[in-house]
Amino acid sequence: MTKKHILNWSTRVGAVTCLSASFLLTGCGGKSAGDKKAAIQVKGSDTMVNLAGDWAMEYKKVKPAVEIEVSGGGSGVGIAALIKGTTDIADASRNMKPAEIEQAKKASGKDPKEFIIGYDALGIYVHKDNPINEISTEQIAEIYKEGGSITKWSDLGIKMPAGSDEIIRVSRQSSSGTYEFLREHVLKNKDFKLGSRDMNGSKEVVELVAGTIGAIGYSGMGYNEPGKVKMLKVSTKSGDPAIEPSVANTLNKSYPIARSLQVYTLGEPTGEVAEYINWTMTDAGQKIVEQSGYVPLAPELRKK
Repeated sequence: MTKKHILNWSTRVGAVTCLSASFLLTGCGGKSAGDKKAAIQVKGSDTMVNLAGDWAMEYKKVKPAVEIEVSGGGSGVGIAALIKGTTDIADASRNMKPAEIEQAKKASGKDPKEFIIGYDALGIYVHKDNPINEISTEQIAEIYKEGGSITKWSDLGIKMPAGSDEIIRVSRQSSSGTYEFLREHVLKNKDFKLGSRDMNGSKEVVELVAGTIGAIGYSGMGYNEPGKVKMLKVSTKSGDPAIEPSVANTLNKSYPIARSLQVYTLGEPTGEVAEYINWTMTDAGQKIVEQSGYVPLAPELRKK
């Protein structure tokens, strides 16, 4: 599936921006003087930022008086803002760490509340002209981890055009939940090796891979651009059947690097924040998850 309109949400919609004058004047979830509109601040995962923007646009039709202010920066950035009390909702493509949960409780006296709002198959992207079609998680680890043994495509038995045998590793910054997920679930908590090209956003990873024949990168499957890049089938071990990243294979848990997408609040949400989160989990909200290239909740898990 393809994300057909990857846009910067801080410039796409005046009402959907963390830099709006009303937010700067009032802070998280407040109201500007003379403005009766409620504002909900959403911050975090770059994997989810376009989905969050699409939700904000659609919710504006449902509740015109509610402004949803969306910004990215990475899951870690959103979680840090939640701990500080400067955002109402933290989007995260990874789970909060125990230390982060404790920090939030200490700072606010409230337990963070998690809501799973969909799922993602973490895609391993290569240039469209790269002959490789599948890879194992073991091989991914050897490409990315410190001391990893795979540095050239020929190490994987892949014959590349002259001058492009070196593997160019495209990665994310350390505040990214996608970075953390790969480090934990594929690199088995080993450090990334130095020398990768670290991108600020999911979109930028795919764009760089699309323009660099020797590159490999990882990003959410909602950022796939068929005809420019391809997502590899992935197996757990070399020689095992490789699984395509897809909705079905994410739901049946056969794709080895699938993950949940979640939002966090400090304590049980109330008022407009609670209504908004509940709406994202209805059929209407989950339709947007699917349209964004991700995997929606099963019908029995949705809100009515």
